[in-house]
Amino acid sequence: MLRPRKKYTVYDLQQLKGKRCLTHIHIKSPEEAAAAAEAGVDLMSCSFDSPEAQARLPQIVAAAPDSFISCATPHGLASDEEAIRIAFAALEIGASSVYCSASPKIIEAMANERIPVVGHLGLVPRHVTWTNYRAIGKTAAEARELYRQMKELESAGAYAAELEVVPHEVASFLSSQTRMLLMSLGSGSGCDTQFLFSCDILGDYDERLPRHAKAYRDFQAEKKRLQGERISAFREYIADVKSGEFPAKGNLIEMDETVFEKIRNELG
Repeated sequence: MLRPRKKYTVYDLQQLKGKRCLTHIHIKSPEEAAAAAEAGVDLMSCSFDSPEAQARLPQIVAAAPDSFISCATPHGLASDEEAIRIAFAALEIGASSVYCSASPKIIEAMANERIPVVGHLGLVPRHVTWTNYRAIGKTAAEARELYRQMKELESAGAYAAELEVVPHEVASFLSSQTRMLLMSLGSGSGCDTQFLFSCDILGDYDERLPRHAKAYRDFQAEKKRLQGERISAFREYIADVKSGEFPAKGNLIEMDETVFEKIRNELG
């Protein structure tokens, strides 16, 4: 099995920069966390941006206790104080770091409290109104702006940044120009981690697979098959009840006949 001998620290990850590309999956459940740990995935991330996700984090940590897990903070953090409070709550539960798509000002406030923070560069879905859904950095002007934003995050104290849907040549260059870990989501293989969402790997959604992703299974087809099996089973149950096939003798609780006769006579 390819899992690390011990739980990674940020220090460990920094020592690995430039040496090998780490595998990295965003998981959505304790079952997925356990599967990723068993498979030997290096890094995991998960959501911490809703009451449901926050309640699920202890189960995820328990399912993969030796794994490095980064938690995504809510969109629209109102203040430094709110960001710091939420980040420490995740770390107290067992997260190893936090992801934050907020401004460098908020990230700097978190980093000043020694919170390990992951920023975001390139296509940022939470800010897509400014860019549309498209590759970022295909022009010289956008590549220069990516470099500027990267250095801004680095100066703010982020130890890593997700780099989403950036031309692979630009991504590799940027990775060589920063001490941060760059986490490639659709940005080629020249970064420090190769990042995919579990739903992409498992084929677990109805939408078209993103160009940058690869599905290794078809969970949607399996879910449809299971739903068909549910319907068939329920119909067979209904038919058995109507025909008297269920409950059968083996499903019944028997009573001693003489005891039953006595009770029936007593009760008239």
